[in-house]
Order: sequence, then structure tokens, then C-alpha cells
Amino acid sequence: MKIVSVDVMQVPSGNAGASRGDWSPVIVRVNTDEGISGFGEVGLAYGKGWRAGYGMVQDFAEVIIGEDPRNIELIWERIFRTTFWGLGGGTVVNAAISAIDIALWDIKGKSLGVPVWQLLGGKTNDNLRTYASQLQFNWGENAGKQTLITPEEYAEVTRVAMADGYDCIKVDPVIFSDREDGKGPWKITGPLENRVIRTVRDRLAAMREAGGPDLDIILENHGNTDAISAIQIGKAVQDLRIFYYEEPCHPLNSKSMLEIRNNVDIPIAAGERIYTRFGYRPFLEDRSIHVIQPDICLCGGITEAKKICDMAYAYDCAVQIHVCGSPISKAAALQIEAVIPNFLIHEHHQRALNRESRATCLYDYQPVNGRYAVPDLPGIGQELTPETIERCSTVTVTRSKRYMS
Repeated sequence: MKIVSVDVMQVPSGNAGASRGDWSPVIVRVNTDEGISGFGEVGLAYGKGWRAGYGMVQDFAEVIIGEDPRNIELIWERIFRTTFWGLGGGTVVNAAISAIDIALWDIKGKSLGVPVWQLLGGKTNDNLRTYASQLQFNWGENAGKQTLITPEEYAEVTRVAMADGYDCIKVDPVIFSDREDGKGPWKITGPLENRVIRTVRDRLAAMREAGGPDLDIILENHGNTDAISAIQIGKAVQDLRIFYYEEPCHPLNSKSMLEIRNNVDIPIAAGERIYTRFGYRPFLEDRSIHVIQPDICLCGGITEAKKICDMAYAYDCAVQIHVCGSPISKAAALQIEAVIPNFLIHEHHQRALNRESRATCLYDYQPVNGRYAVPDLPGIGQELTPETIERCSTVTVTRSKRYMS
């Protein structure tokens, strides 16, 4: 079996959440001479950077044409070692490696007629506990307002998520100011004004009261606070029994993360912007995080994610895979989560409720009563629909040329 071409597709799946920027999934399809194709995703669907990922994966695709796609470790190492920038790493480089790697695992599973989790060691987990993620943007397929401000709004969205069967939620109560539009003066680094601390605590306290004592609440700062402000916030809310405290400071600064860990009685989580084993190493060695959050579409793909999770196991770190992409991203995450013994919980992002995005793929995997069943289909168990592929902006890379469609 040989790789004959790679399709790099930008998916027109709608702006799933105007308050959070454009939604631009980049999907990779690796094609073989035996008619088996595998799908992967560049983990840059949100924020700014998808165009860079779209180009980088085209360049890396040139390296793998003619290779046997089942030699996944060899191909990963070749991209990493021989492209010069592979060794340099970073978000865009590792997103491109990840997309290709996921597609290769998809091919291998399909060629053998088994799900990827079977190839990774078999199923340790099923019926995966799942949390409702990013409730500051509201919750539900038909949710209206996407900027929650008052404690009453935070209490109500908690009740909505719990009515859907979730016993764990995640919220960023720091991102929006206390003004009606969520904007205006709102400094969240350095020593904090009391109104900032009070606003954050009031929002979380309302969620705790609405959810009761057994609801797990994850506090998310998206790295927008620094060590000083994160410690102030953490101390102000730790009596509310926070499940864990996510990205309380710059995501690549293990020393600041360790300072927060040593001053706040809440488990610390991070990892969606940490890449490869080499990126995770300092955080594991200095014990600055308790829950790692690798994104399969950013950290180096399924190959690297499994190694990262196994490393974390040696340091008693739990794993919550970061999932904020198309249904391809979700399917890849479920393969890893089914296998690893240190799995903690699955992230179900507010964006994953968007109908237009869900319709881009063959299968609409959704949790039931806050639990996910792991698919048993060959490969990763997900791919774009033919109709979606027709609508994509696509660059195809072959041995001799690239062409657009």
C-alpha cells in the first residue's frame, strides 16, 4: 500500500459562534493506491492561524507521497526530523503533523477492519464521563445570547446543562467584564481590583448554588491571567470546590504554573497549547500540573498523544483530551480516551452543538445523559460527507504537482 495523494480541505461549516471568531476547520484526506483514504484534522479551526496550517500541511504532504501509510512511526519521525521546521515545533508545525498522523491511523484501522482504539491496546474505558464546556457562551443548540454577564445568567445556564444530563461543567468567568456587553475596562493581570475578584466569585458561586454540592465545576482562564491574578482568583473561589483550574497563566510557563499550584488548593490543568513529549516534559518533571489536556489535532497526532498520556501516567497525572474542532477532532479524541487508564473526562464543547458543523460528517456522535459511547467503526470512525467534500476549498498534493479544486 502506498500514499498517492493528499487532499487538504478547508471546510465551509459556518461561523459557529460569532463572538469567538471565524470557524474554519482544515481537514486532511490521505489517499492510497488501494482505494483506502484516511481523515485527519489540523487543530486550528478557531482563533487566528488556519491559513498557516492549511499551507504547512501541504508542504509536509510532499514528504509522505509514495510511503506506506501503515509505517506511522517512520512517517512521523521523517516529518519531525527531515523538514527542518519539524524539529522547531510550534503550533502550526505540530498541527500539520497531527493531521497527517491521524489520517494514517484512520487508514491503518480501515485496512485491518478495526477501530484505532483496538490498535492502541484495546478498550479500558467506555461510557465516557463528559462535561459541558464553555458555559460563559451559553449552552444549547438554540442558545441565543452568547455573552453571559450576571450571576443569574450563570445560574440559569448551569441548570440548562444539568437538564441535559451533565454532572460536570466548565466555565470561564474571567473573560467578560461586569458591563452589559462584557467589554470595557477589565484588567485581569497583576494585582486585581476588588470588583474583578468579586464578579468572578459571584458568577461561580451562583453556579455552585444552582448546581448543588455534587456538580463538578471546572474553572477556565484561557491563560489570560498571570500568576499574581490567578492566585488571587484561585484563593477567592477555592471554597466553592472547583474540580480543576485550567490554564490559569501563560500555557508554556511551568514556573508560573508551579507558583499557582503551590498557592492555591485546586488541581491545576493545562495542555491544549503544549505540544509533543518535549513540551510536556518540564510540566511533568516539576509537578506543576495535575491534569494534562493534549489536543490530538495539535500535540502531534494520535502517535504522540498516546506517548504523552503514558508519560503523564508515570507522574500520576490525569488526562482530559482538549476537543474544540470538527467532528473529526472529536472522533480522534475518543480513540485515545477509550484506551488510556488515566482518562478523567471528555470535553463536549459548546461549538460541538452547532448543526451546520455536525452535518459536515457522516456520523453525529453526541453524548447521552452526559456520557459518550466509544464508536466501534474501523479507523477513527468518522469522515466528511461527499457533499461537504464537494463544497470544500481543496488543494491536492501528488508526487508531481499541487492543484486546487
